[in-house]
Amino acid sequence: MSETKTMPTREEMMERLTGVMDPELHMSIVELGLVYDVKADEDGTVKVVMTLTSPACPLGPVIGGQTYAALIDLPGVEEVDVQITFSPPWDPRTMASDDVKMQLGIW
Repeated sequence: MSETKTMPTREEMMERLTGVMDPELHMSIVELGLVYDVKADEDGTVKVVMTLTSPACPLGPVIGGQTYAALIDLPGVEEVDVQITFSPPWDPRTMASDDVKMQLGIW
């Protein structure tokens, strides 16, 4: 008999990712709208599709590592696959939370 793993919910994973901060803006990557998708497969792999504030962001590897670290210790998670994309490009006017827009002066 195979054992069914209990994987974290999307909400649990997003809550963990809320604690990952953009090192330059000191704001949550979730609140900034940098996380496009996060899902867990039944094999224990979590796939995160995210972007950075700029394709030239020198701290991309740091943010990717923090994203990995935030999720890898969740129950049932065996691997975290962080995929960086720039399609669509990040636009804080449409992707960031209202709190972030206010802090960035976007209104």
